[in-house]
Amino acid sequence: MAGDVPELDPAQALARQREGAVLVDVREDGERASGMAEGALGVARGALEAEPDRWLPDPDREVVLLCASGRRSLLAAQALQAAGYRRVASVAGGTERWRGEGLPMSAATADPEFLERYSRHLLLPEVGLAGQQRLAAARIVLVGAGGLGSPAALYLAAAGVGHIRLVDDDHVDRSNLQRQVLHTDAGIGRPKVESGAAAMQALNPRITVEPVRARLSADSVEDLLRGHDLVIDGSDNFATRYLVNDACVNLGLPMVYGAVHRFEGQASVFWAAHPGGRGCCYRCLFPEPPPPEFAPNCAQAGVLGVLPGIVGLIQATEALKLLLGLGEGLAGRLLQFDALRMRFDEVRLVRDPDCPACGARPRLKGYQDLPAGCSAG
Repeated sequence: MAGDVPELDPAQALARQREGAVLVDVREDGERASGMAEGALGVARGALEAEPDRWLPDPDREVVLLCASGRRSLLAAQALQAAGYRRVASVAGGTERWRGEGLPMSAATADPEFLERYSRHLLLPEVGLAGQQRLAAARIVLVGAGGLGSPAALYLAAAGVGHIRLVDDDHVDRSNLQRQVLHTDAGIGRPKVESGAAAMQALNPRITVEPVRARLSADSVEDLLRGHDLVIDGSDNFATRYLVNDACVNLGLPMVYGAVHRFEGQASVFWAAHPGGRGCCYRCLFPEPPPPEFAPNCAQAGVLGVLPGIVGLIQATEALKLLLGLGEGLAGRLLQFDALRMRFDEVRLVRDPDCPACGARPRLKGYQDLPAGCSAG
């Protein structure tokens, strides 16, 4: 007994089930994918406590609850008692003990490696098995395998994004290694997409990484982005950034933006087709790139090595939220980060009705290859 909730061992619970009790597994969907006590009704604890009568219409029928180890089922049983259910019990030791005693289990609905690798995602009701499967089916383009692309690539690979097209035309240089954690000293001289793809596949062999060794151009940009769910802009030059923006506008794709300079960074989601009506594009903020002579000089300006990691992880977070349909994204907001003051500030963004790309009367005709001036990225 724990309080006034009876605790049964698994054999007793099985006997009660066979006598007519309802056996309910209150673990999350992803946990139950590894198999349940045979004949159990699977309802996550939160859903059961929110609407008990939906799942258990007869408050006088005996109910036996089990979870992974017995703690959550005990709490759920107490909640059911408070809701008027009179005959409620919890299984001590839960599914772990049930399985350990060799009692009948249903077959797993996902392979063990998948369940183990993503177990912490599967515990989140907001992700669960359906969300993890959605990530596995997702296709994204990551433009740039440098300072911003490195952390984004590693964490999106680890999270299980199924297909990642990695686009970059550069080689690994020793000066990159202070911030571009996707690469190692042994990879100096190697194409970044090859070095990056190898690191991502080593981290998670379940995903597909498609290395594309190329610089985006007016002729190639739309073909490289088409057919994907979103684009992460990890580029370091205005020519690429404006091409990505314009193609995303034309294709209706979200562009997850990030940029860094010295000790400051910023991030946003530019999505002109945002279903919530908060969409704008990069040209709404910066209609035209600065002349090359006024663009920051990457080699001379410098950047604190950890800064691209912070901004790149914000980009990865926004990408996962978009793919999963979670939370409030950065569409319509520019997040600014000052590392020296350790402070975040936010600027609200609205669509410019005169924007040359997504305004009321778009003026851009096709794509344009701009001078490759360095940007704050």
